[in-house]
Amino acid sequence: MTANPLAPGWLRHPDDANALAAAVWPRNAARTASGVVTLAGAPAVELAAQFGTPLYVVDEDDALSRATDVLTAFQGAFTAIGSTAHVYYAGKAFLSTEIARWMVAAGLNIDICSGGELAVALAADVDPARLGFHGNNKSLAEIDRGVAAGVGAIVLDSVVEIGRVAAAAERHGRVQPVRLRINSGVHASTHEFLATAHEDQKFGVPLTEAAAAVALIRAQPSLRFLGLHSHIGSQIFESDGFAEAARRLLRVHAELLTGGDVPELNLGGGFGIAYTSADEVTPIATIAQDLARVVAAECAALGIPVPGIAVEPGRAIIGPSTVTLYEIGTVKDVEVPLPEAVPTGSAASTAVRKYVSVDGGMSDNIRAALYQADYSVRLANRSSDAAAALIRLAGKHCESGDIVVRADYLPGDVEPGDLAAVPATGAYCWSLASNYNYLGRPAVVAVKDGAARVIVRRETEADLLGRDMGAPGLGAEVISELGRDAGADGRPGRGDAPE
Repeated sequence: MTANPLAPGWLRHPDDANALAAAVWPRNAARTASGVVTLAGAPAVELAAQFGTPLYVVDEDDALSRATDVLTAFQGAFTAIGSTAHVYYAGKAFLSTEIARWMVAAGLNIDICSGGELAVALAADVDPARLGFHGNNKSLAEIDRGVAAGVGAIVLDSVVEIGRVAAAAERHGRVQPVRLRINSGVHASTHEFLATAHEDQKFGVPLTEAAAAVALIRAQPSLRFLGLHSHIGSQIFESDGFAEAARRLLRVHAELLTGGDVPELNLGGGFGIAYTSADEVTPIATIAQDLARVVAAECAALGIPVPGIAVEPGRAIIGPSTVTLYEIGTVKDVEVPLPEAVPTGSAASTAVRKYVSVDGGMSDNIRAALYQADYSVRLANRSSDAAAALIRLAGKHCESGDIVVRADYLPGDVEPGDLAAVPATGAYCWSLASNYNYLGRPAVVAVKDGAARVIVRRETEADLLGRDMGAPGLGAEVISELGRDAGADGRPGRGDAPE
């Protein structure tokens, strides 16, 4: 059948609109003979019935195996050149106490970037020494909490943070290990809004100012300089950008060795994953080998020892492990005018796009609206022999841009009550979720060997009203309990005033 002329150029008309592309779905996803999608042996229809929709479903073994794969790849590649490698899981992708425990069990450290993420990691009993603390504007309170807790490394994002961290470390009687984030000037091939290594951006210090900043760090007795840190972007498919950043940082690294020890180099994360069958992803093992080869060659050319290497993947670990389930509520055929430049093969001037609306949307996955990100979708409750139809999976929010899947093909008999499954939603979906239109954030369920358990419960309307100080029977009770320590507006009351 001919593809719909409204389909984007990359989207191929499927031979089978029921097929699950292996590169996009969790490793333990399958479709039964009856047509139901199973995730780690758990039928999607049973998960939806038991836990409701929208629902994030995380394949526990998939997440753990991907974490192990990354660690094995980098340790193997850098051991082969006489070095070491540490992997930090980037918690900003998705962090909960259970996820934190999984990552540590797999041998990874954890990268955090706020006081809240620090609290989650500590609540999961993660050894603080295994934490790296990021952030371009860490508050004084966050710095103090991190130092007091004993975090393994604080990433200094600006010169002003040098004094702040040094003062906190002195106050707590610690020598705090630190890294210096560098803006390398390398722009990896990625979406403009995801790129984080332009000179004109908020992160890090310019490469040309690194030596002066490190001198300031080394002048502080309460700080220990570990090395330079770089992050060149996100959802990157090639290793070229990482390699170029490594070359640039190693030249500065070599200069810094004349003034003292520089035990490591952190090359950040941003490794891409497949969101659609058109995405061609470089295997993590290939990226690790490419980087090891570049680091070894550059260090040999500079005549310096190969430092220990650290990387910080998040999406590459948790992204493919998760599927979001939705219930379909409405289906509309919308006749859309064709652009003049679109060849149709006929005299038709319009084509039909089928709008399929679900019970979630930009409140549980804002990436399509924020980054114009593409996703895939399949029916999860059944398979169908109906001809494939171009669809747009829309959310229920009062926004025309509330789109979850911009373009994909589903069986043309898709109907209200069907269950839609969107794969590769583990990264930056739950973590960017909101309460827009007063929707509660969905539950997160972990599946393993056919069994399911809630690891983050669904938000209720009571949760949403619980902070509304004017809600009868809720806010009023909170005010009463707080007594003189808070005013009716939720601000500190007289009890916080100095005597």
